[in-house]
Amino acid sequence: MSNPPLAGRRILVTRARHQAGQLSIELKKLGAEPIEVPAIEIVPPESFTALDAALRDPQQFDWLIVTSANAARAIRERCATLGIAPAGLSHLKIAAIGAPTARALGEAGLSVSITPKQYVAESLLDSLGQQAANARVLIVRAAVARDIIPDTLTQQGARVTIADAYRTVIPQGSISKIAELFAGPPPDAATFTSSSTVTNFFALLCAAGFNDPPDGALAISIGPITSQTLRDHGWEPAEEADPHDIGGLVTATVRALTQ
Repeated sequence: MSNPPLAGRRILVTRARHQAGQLSIELKKLGAEPIEVPAIEIVPPESFTALDAALRDPQQFDWLIVTSANAARAIRERCATLGIAPAGLSHLKIAAIGAPTARALGEAGLSVSITPKQYVAESLLDSLGQQAANARVLIVRAAVARDIIPDTLTQQGARVTIADAYRTVIPQGSISKIAELFAGPPPDAATFTSSSTVTNFFALLCAAGFNDPPDGALAISIGPITSQTLRDHGWEPAEEADPHDIGGLVTATVRALTQ
């Protein structure tokens, strides 16, 4: 590309370290200099008891709802640890938030019935409609998550079980990197792929001695929930991805920095 649209632009990537690569690669293709400072680290939950119990007795459920690729990978890893074959879950109707989640479930040998158009809980509920009403539903998700899915399904008469698959924590090594980064000229933009990355980014800023959103940097959000979290912290997103995935986030970054 002779004149890449993001040439010379410095873009902060706040995704977890093991997930940052693809976004950085796509930004580099467009001439940007990605700066990877993870705002979240994915670690096991306090206990796998609920998830293991559900996987050992999947016949008690009609539906499995998986909210992220990290949750899908946890299912695959726990099945391997417990010696459970994917065929044991084949009777379940499976809903996944996002194409990456559906792909991760496919890699685990599980067939997904529903992937909503928008990668948010509200879109999943729209896609489900009344299909899970009065059903037995297992939701596999992060230890701290929005309750709109279980609350809505419970109101529809579903019997909902929630199993924690992972936790997100603040990487301690990122504090000094944030302090160094914002001690000088700020990056042109910062990308956020979840509410957790926003919340933890501001915690990192505070720990590094900064109390306000960075001056001179644009915030780019992957979707409406992430955008609202940015606004809650006093930082209006310059652009929001549509679709709500990595490709959409890259396109939104180009829009924000070339207008």
